[in-house]
Amino acid sequence: MAEGATPRRSRITPEREAELYEAVLDLLREVGYDALTMDAVAARTKSSKATLYRQWGGKAQLVVKALRHGKPGHADEIDTGSLRGDLHALVALEDDCTMERNSALMRGVAMAMHHNEDLRQAFREQVIDPEMGGFGQVMRRAVERGEVREDCPALEFMLHMMVGGFATRALLDDQPPTRAFLTSYIDAVVLPALGVSPH
Repeated sequence: MAEGATPRRSRITPEREAELYEAVLDLLREVGYDALTMDAVAARTKSSKATLYRQWGGKAQLVVKALRHGKPGHADEIDTGSLRGDLHALVALEDDCTMERNSALMRGVAMAMHHNEDLRQAFREQVIDPEMGGFGQVMRRAVERGEVREDCPALEFMLHMMVGGFATRALLDDQPPTRAFLTSYIDAVVLPALGVSPH
């Protein structure tokens, strides 16, 4: 490299990254995962396709990073001093409008995962495993505080219960999940299953 020449930046700025992720999520809402192409992302974000591949490796990784980036917070960042408080605080991270948009988005991605192994693997590594780790931390604190018995059989189904309430709201009731629904669900189903008083 010539003296005084500046090296090419290998990383994009956090602002630019956030902008790219938002564009990816918009495209995902518009056309769905299968019809989304790296060409379309490049055109929408005025990026080169080569840059996108260099930074993310492929469509699955880019989409999952965008989904992960769009999450307002993570379970392991919340500690209110009680399990009920932690779960309610987690639900309160998103307003109803955002929750509805994200619910539709996640349903589309879940469908696409059935026939896209690379998407399924990226989603597991970057979303499911970290979420399970975060929930594990919330539950360990609840056990340490004496709120939940260590041998409670419902502990291992904690994430299943939370995801189930979120996912089946649209399926069974033809309604988007809302804060009110999820907090009621936590108090009526999740906490009793764990042996915790909802009051």
